[in-house]
Amino acid sequence: MEDASRFALRDRKPVESLAVIPAPSLLPWDQMPREPHLLDYLIILRKHQWLILTFFLTVVTVVTIATFKMKPVYEAAARVEVDRESQTASPFQDSNSYDEYVDTEDYIETQTKVLQSETLALQTIKSMDLESYPEFGGRSRTAFQSGGAADRRPAVLGAFLGRLSVKRVPNSRLIEVRFSAQDPQLAARVVNAHVQNYIEQNFRSKYDATTQASDWLSSELEELRIKVEKSENARLAYERANQIWQIDEKQDISTQKLADLSKSLTAAEADLADREALYRMAQAGEVDSLPVARDNPVIQDLLKHKSDLDEQYAEAVNQFGPNYPKVQRIVEQKKEVDQDLAKARQVVADGIREDYNTARSHVEILQEALDKQKTEANDTAEKLVQYSILQHDAETNKQLYDGLQQKLKEATINAGLRSSNIRVVDPALVPTTPSAPQKTRNILLSLVVGLIGGIGLALFREYLDNTVKSPGDIETLTGLPSLAVVPSLPGANGHSGRLSRLVRDPAAQTVGEPRVELLSYVQPKSQISEAFRALRTSLLLSQADHPPQVILVTSALPREGKTTTAVNLAVTLAQLGDRTLLMDSDMRKPGIRRALNLSVEKESGLSAYLAGVCSLEEATSTHPVISNLAAMTTGPVPPSPADLLSSHRMREAILELRRRYKFVVIDSPPIMAATDAVILSALTDGVLLVVRSGETPKEAFTRARDLLAAVKCRLLGVVLNAVDSSAPDYYYSYRYYPYAYGYGYGEETGKGSRFPTGGGEGPKTST
Repeated sequence: MEDASRFALRDRKPVESLAVIPAPSLLPWDQMPREPHLLDYLIILRKHQWLILTFFLTVVTVVTIATFKMKPVYEAAARVEVDRESQTASPFQDSNSYDEYVDTEDYIETQTKVLQSETLALQTIKSMDLESYPEFGGRSRTAFQSGGAADRRPAVLGAFLGRLSVKRVPNSRLIEVRFSAQDPQLAARVVNAHVQNYIEQNFRSKYDATTQASDWLSSELEELRIKVEKSENARLAYERANQIWQIDEKQDISTQKLADLSKSLTAAEADLADREALYRMAQAGEVDSLPVARDNPVIQDLLKHKSDLDEQYAEAVNQFGPNYPKVQRIVEQKKEVDQDLAKARQVVADGIREDYNTARSHVEILQEALDKQKTEANDTAEKLVQYSILQHDAETNKQLYDGLQQKLKEATINAGLRSSNIRVVDPALVPTTPSAPQKTRNILLSLVVGLIGGIGLALFREYLDNTVKSPGDIETLTGLPSLAVVPSLPGANGHSGRLSRLVRDPAAQTVGEPRVELLSYVQPKSQISEAFRALRTSLLLSQADHPPQVILVTSALPREGKTTTAVNLAVTLAQLGDRTLLMDSDMRKPGIRRALNLSVEKESGLSAYLAGVCSLEEATSTHPVISNLAAMTTGPVPPSPADLLSSHRMREAILELRRRYKFVVIDSPPIMAATDAVILSALTDGVLLVVRSGETPKEAFTRARDLLAAVKCRLLGVVLNAVDSSAPDYYYSYRYYPYAYGYGYGEETGKGSRFPTGGGEGPKTST
């Protein structure tokens, strides 16, 4: 239940205008969208069944007629085998198996494209004179000249290539050639002729290539022969000039001699090192330590004699003193021994020096001999290297000459043989059955395409339909309750119309019969009357103790049935025995006077009261037929209706009407067309939003809800108007409505029920 403060009127100063409060960011009725169900799609298909069926039948009919009108086409096929191409005339071959496989694959693909080439096609067309056949124009030769194809591309070439199909058989070296024609024999002849032309062209291209290779090999072979002769002559001349035939013996002697000299030099250098060590010891005065000195008897005797004299000298000195004559003689003997020892040592040192010099001279002589031998060996080796180069050059040229000569012989033989690597595996036979049109396949395909296309078209049409159609849409978009679902009004021809449309019977309108807005009174047992009584019950039970007294009826856009809803709601409330007032606040396009067929003064009405021209009693008139129902028309159309509705007199009028009447139903302009409904919503106990099924856009509906929510008015609910209860998207979801409204429709009101005829207003579609 809403707060009681929502129904309370806001006290404002007479000059104060209504304040629009911004809508809260999160409305209490915001809901997550419902996930689509399989039944939803089935309902869509059931709804657009005639569209699907029409599209389906159209596609099937068109395809069937076109298929049976097509002439039969026969297709002949032949298969050729393409082997690996023969070796080229080059003597150099690469044995890489992978590259060979890739080359083979590329070669087969290339041959497939050659079979589809325009040159080969023109050759086949020319050889068979296809332009003379009716399928290809039936004309004489105009596309070919005596010398070959014309400069201009003939039209028959495109037709030929369009009928020709060449494809490779997977995982094989086979190529399949197909040709389609209305004449089966012609199709087979064309395929065989095309294959033969291809084989002939392949052979001719290979023959030309072989001939060119032979000519090139011949010219190259002559040049190579001269080159071989020159290289051989150079080798022989060099061999004679340098006596290469003796080079092997000299090379062996030089090598052996070089090895011996190297060995002798090594030994001499080792001996020189030893003698140099002895020489250095002798130069340092260490002659006594030398092995030669130790082995010399003279030096050893002198050393022994010196040792004896030293002992005698020591004893004599100790006994007689240094000046004793014996001591002096011993001293003189020692000097003589020292002089002899020095001479002996010098002789040994001189011998060691002579040996050292001799060893050094020997090493120098061996080094000179070794260097000379190395020079001689290098000269011999250089001669052999140059000879080897000349010999290798001569042998290479000779081998190349022999290889080219062999290839030239092979090319000559191949040019004389009529061989080809292409073989016809299966020649084309005359087909017995047509390949096209495939009537069964085309019809089955049209069935599938027609069905899928029709379903897709239905789903696309439903996707483009952005209107509110069912109570489920209302709850999904806004969360507002659907207080009533008003069915559409059947026309005189039995087809469903809209509730707000007039009963198209000029005779009935002429005599002043009641309009559709009073159907709840004229036909109280109809489905529409039951719908409005359900609306009345929902409003009365929305707040049991204090049901809404002042009710504003509006819509998002014009022509949604808000006037009809307001009139029938007022009638059903009056039928309860309570005083009810129906107020028309739509000063731009009034409809209450026309709907009730009232004849009132044009100077009186809501606008006249708000302008202060008349009183509230003068602006209100009692209905002459319907008990407890009073009406307040708009009166003269003012220049600014919004200013009048925002005045303090409007609030005073609402307060006064609350005291006089049990219920007040206000018919207002559409929300998206004017701000009058938003202004009046703040003065009422609740707002009833009318939505036309299948016509009100969802954006307009939600926008209208947002505008009303911005002023914090109480939204009582939504009336879904003009619902086609037989529609699939409605029937399968709300089966109970047809059951509730399944009786009494079409019964006339009792006799004596008459309505006054309104004056001055012609027929007008209600809004």
